[in-house]
This record gives sequence, C-alpha cells and structure tokens, in this order.
Amino acid sequence: MNLMSRRSNVAVLVICTLVAVCAETNTAARGTLTIQTVDSATKKPIPARIHIKDHEGKPVQVPRITFWKDHHTFDGQIRLSLRDGIYTFEIEHGPEYRVHRGNFVMNDGAKDTQQVLMRRFVNMAEEGWYSGDMHIHRPVKDVPLLMKAEDLYVAPVITWWNAKNLWQDEPPPESLLQKVEDEGRTRYMHVLAGEDERDGGALLYFNLPNVFDITRANWHYPSSMKFLMAIGSRHPAVHVDIEKPFWWDVPVWIASGRVHSIGICNNHMMRSKMLENEAWGKKRDERILPPPHGNGRWSQQLYYKILNTGHRIAPSAGSASGVLDNPVGYNRVYVHCGEDFTYERWFENLRKGQVVVTNGPMMRPLVNGELPGHIFEVSEGESIDLEASLNLSLREKVEYLEIVKNGEVVEHVRLQDYAQKGGRLPSVHFEKSGWMLIRCVTENEETYRFASSGPFYVEVGKKRRISAESTQFFVGWLKERGEAIANEEKLSQEQKDDLMRYYTGARQYWESLNKASNAP
Repeated sequence: MNLMSRRSNVAVLVICTLVAVCAETNTAARGTLTIQTVDSATKKPIPARIHIKDHEGKPVQVPRITFWKDHHTFDGQIRLSLRDGIYTFEIEHGPEYRVHRGNFVMNDGAKDTQQVLMRRFVNMAEEGWYSGDMHIHRPVKDVPLLMKAEDLYVAPVITWWNAKNLWQDEPPPESLLQKVEDEGRTRYMHVLAGEDERDGGALLYFNLPNVFDITRANWHYPSSMKFLMAIGSRHPAVHVDIEKPFWWDVPVWIASGRVHSIGICNNHMMRSKMLENEAWGKKRDERILPPPHGNGRWSQQLYYKILNTGHRIAPSAGSASGVLDNPVGYNRVYVHCGEDFTYERWFENLRKGQVVVTNGPMMRPLVNGELPGHIFEVSEGESIDLEASLNLSLREKVEYLEIVKNGEVVEHVRLQDYAQKGGRLPSVHFEKSGWMLIRCVTENEETYRFASSGPFYVEVGKKRRISAESTQFFVGWLKERGEAIANEEKLSQEQKDDLMRYYTGARQYWESLNKASNAP
C-alpha cells in the first residue's frame, strides 16, 4: 500500500511519499490503515476530521467512528479497514490549520500506520478572536469531540426544534453550560439552544434556562412572533438569532426589536457545494445573482438593506451540521474577547458586533484602531476619514479585498497591493452618517467562501442613516407577505386575522421609518 499526502495552504504545497508496511497476509479480505494526527508544533495527538472517497468519488463510512454525511471525526487516531482500491482523503483541524490532502492504494491484507502532521498557520484565539457556530444539530454526546476537532470555542447545541424536544423523556443536565477542557484551553458547550423553524422562517434561541414548548404549533400558525414576544418577556437575557436574512418574517422580527444577530454566513453555504435557492423564503432574481454565488450574495444584500435602515444588528454564522452536510464549525463567527474570554463575554461582544464571520479567510480587522461594532461619533457639519487595517491569513486564493460603504462596494483592493501597503487599506470619507465593513471573497467556484467583518458605524450629529429606498423595500416585502397569508387555504379567517396583526403593526413601523428617512 502506498500513501501519498500533501498539505496545502494558499500557494504552499508540500508533497511527500510515505512508505507502506508490507501485507500481513495474502488472504485477508481487507487492508488496514491507521492514521495518527499530530500537532506539528506540540508533537501531541490532536482530534481531526477526515473525508475519505473511493475511486468513484463516493464518501466512505467506517463503522463505529463518529460520522456525518461525508466525514468522520476522531480523537487523534483512526483505523481504516477498507477493501482494496484507490482512495483519496482530506484531513482538517478547523480553518486555522492547513488542509492535509492525499491518496493511497489499499491492497488486500495490507497493514500500515502513518502519522500526519497538522500545521497551524494562524492562531485567532491568541489574538483575542474566539470562534463559535450558532447552528448545531449534532448529538450532545458527540459535541465535545467535534469542538476539539474543529478548534471551536463556543457551541450551543439545538436540542428543541419545532415538534422535537430531546429532553422530553429525560431531564437536561443540571449544568446547561458545560466546559470542554482541551490541552489548557477552555471551550464552552450549551445544551439547551432552540429553533422555531416554520412558514415565516427560522429563529434560534440561546441561553434560556429551560425548554420553551412550541410543539403544538403547526407550519403556518401561530405566528413566530407569538413565541418571540413571550420568550423575550419572560427571559430578557435570551439571545435571539435570525437564522437567515431571506426568511419571510425578517421585517417583522426586526421591527419587534427582540432580535440580536442575523446569519449572513449560513447553512446554504456548504463545504463543497451551495444550496442555490432560498427554500421557502424571499426569492432573489437569479438573472442578477446567478448560481453558484448568488444565494450568498443575496444574504449579504438583504443584510446591507437592514443596516441601511438604521438598525444595528450583528452578523452571525451557522452550519446546521446534523441537518445539512456541513461539518460543525464550517460557517463560524469569531468574536473578539481579548484576554477575557468567557461564554458570557462572548455573547455580550457578539451583540456589540465585535465580530468577523467566515467559512474560509481568517481576518482580523481594525478601523482607526477600533474593533467592528464601534460607533464613530462626529459633530454636525464635520466629517471623518476611516482607515482600515487588517491581518489576513489564507489557505485559498483571494484576488481582492472589498470595502463596502452603505451597501455599495467603494474599494476593490488587489491582494498584492494590500500586502505592499503593510495591511492598510484606502481610507473611506464620511460626511454623513452611515456604515462600512470589509469583505474578502475567495475564488472557489463550488461554494460561496468568504469572510466579512461586522459593520463599523458613523453617526454624524447623533443621527443614524435611514435610507428611503431600503425602508420602502421592507414595506413592499410585508405587502407581498400579507397577500400570501390572505391567499393561504390552510388557514381559517380567524387565524389569518391573528397573523395579520403582526404584519400590520410591522408595516406601520416600516412606513413610519420611511417617512423619517434622511438618505436616498
């Protein structure tokens, strides 16, 4: 059996040949390969994720090893008992390590052990940035290993979801927040996150003391707002995340003032492909935003429209591993906690918008020395120039960095120009209130792989920028949604009237905001 491996990170490619041990017998039905993953710096075993494919490109599953869709997760060593043939593999330890790719030929009766060195190329936590995945559906018992293998620091696990309640037959543990200790690092798992995913879209609930029963709700009724308002009133400390920006109830949720983050790096972006539609949400125009990147761009455009209406809501990220194909932590949000990382501080700074969302590039941005979420206050009649600087670490080709101001790309910066200027980007001039962020998109043609900072805000004369076009966009959205409810045959008139009171109230809110607009 010969095994060839390579470690890739950006333009770095190292190829080495590993010598196989001779076959144990000539009559065995399978060969065996044991892979040990070791941190190249510490020389200690580390958990990892492996994707194995046969000669037809189909995922291979090995019994009794933690598996989801197309990958296994293991605690530093995995034993592969496979039929003879040609196999390819990819090994990862989260996005801060190089991907280890290669192939091997398995012969009947072969037996071999190989050590794979996993090489870190950036340490976000050492720079104060701690990763979390806001959308996890994996079994609670598996999550500590998954966190270690993906180098993930915060993992709220969804254990109640529509009619499902994993704690229905047994009580949850006394401590809902559990520490996962890992070689001197403390990670946090919470076992009582929840999801309300129905006709209007999906809301994710975090940090509740107990399950909130929504099991009697059906697809259309009652409104997601009924539960949102009830939960927010009873549990003021709850964190509510809008799972995707194109869900139909987004304008109602925003108008309620009860939501705290929104998933622009969401589960329609997967590791090796895109979900190229908007499911049952608000559709994009595919002529303007074609596949494969169109859905990802649409999520961002809708988020920018929300920001353009004066709302300050942090971007977030989630992978939906356990429902969709993604590994845990593929889409992740990094929250800056500096040297004071705790679970509570992580959520506090998430709300402040001190974040970067990513499923690829590792970005650490500052603007005029401040973190994302900062509000630059300027006196009426004065202006300000904002200059961004960032550290950027890549394992995939990126040609441009982009600066987005008030929803429009105002600077395309070639990567070589960014490097020549020592990581500094062109300044952005503000004479009026608004916002800006930094975006980095890879050249991956299979999926939308990107990173984005949270927004930096400018407030001139203590006034937020409110766009007439963006507020009117949400008025039209609610009109379209109201017409769909009126025509829904599965709802009684009484149910329609009950649902419409939320949309009527939200539409009045957006219309009043439109009248107060101070920008095009």
